[in-house]
Amino acid sequence: MRALVVLALLAVLVLAATSYESHESMESHEYLNPFLNRRRASDFIQSDTRLRGITQERMRERSKAHYEHQRELCEDYYPCEMYAYRHGYPAAYKHYFGGRRRTK
Repeated sequence: MRALVVLALLAVLVLAATSYESHESMESHEYLNPFLNRRRASDFIQSDTRLRGITQERMRERSKAHYEHQRELCEDYYPCEMYAYRHGYPAAYKHYFGGRRRTK
């Protein structure tokens, strides 16, 4: 009988601990209505801001710095890239692509 009472008290404690709803979970309005309509869901995104960001990114791609173009050219040519690991990209570009053009 004593074990049954202890078991019942333990079950009540477990039930109380698992079914407790804190005040923080009630603060969110999502508790009552978890779904938003399409208009409210996209209110925080401004379409012109996204387009402006895409445009700026495209402009940055077109107007790279001179040393970035040199580095990319050197990275595409394996011997130049190996030379750059030892001496740096400016020296590697100058060694392989700078100066007089070599002809056969």
